[in-house]
Amino acid sequence: MAKVPLPERGQPIDVAYIYQITNALNQLSDQVSSATYKYTTVDTVSAGKQNIKTSDARIVAGIEPVVSGRNVNALDVQPFTYRYGADFKYPPVVTATPVNVGLTQAGEDVTVVITSVNTSSVSGVVRFNKTGVVSTSVNVIAVGVPN
Repeated sequence: MAKVPLPERGQPIDVAYIYQITNALNQLSDQVSSATYKYTTVDTVSAGKQNIKTSDARIVAGIEPVVSGRNVNALDVQPFTYRYGADFKYPPVVTATPVNVGLTQAGEDVTVVITSVNTSSVSGVVRFNKTGVVSTSVNVIAVGVPN
């Protein structure tokens, strides 16, 4: 948004200056619109459903490497923890998705279970359902209310 220049002391207020002020206020009004599509609903167990401006929501996305080029057996479990890097006010809503980094058959048959979500991290396990060499990571997306 453009900044309105400050008037000099004793400067007469003219139409051009009033126009700049009005235009800047209109631009500011457009940015703080109360339209419903600019809100994000976060429904957490501890805080219930909250509607907050999307610009005020905290969204963290990241990748957590789990196994790299290792031989695993069917039903092996590997724990993981992803730290958000910034705390949330309440435990966020988190999604964790396995990624077959090594593009192996054993890496295609894995599941992720989230075991714990708190304001600073998410923990879970990756369960391997086939025996073989795998390179797997977990993509994490957390959406919540910032602290």
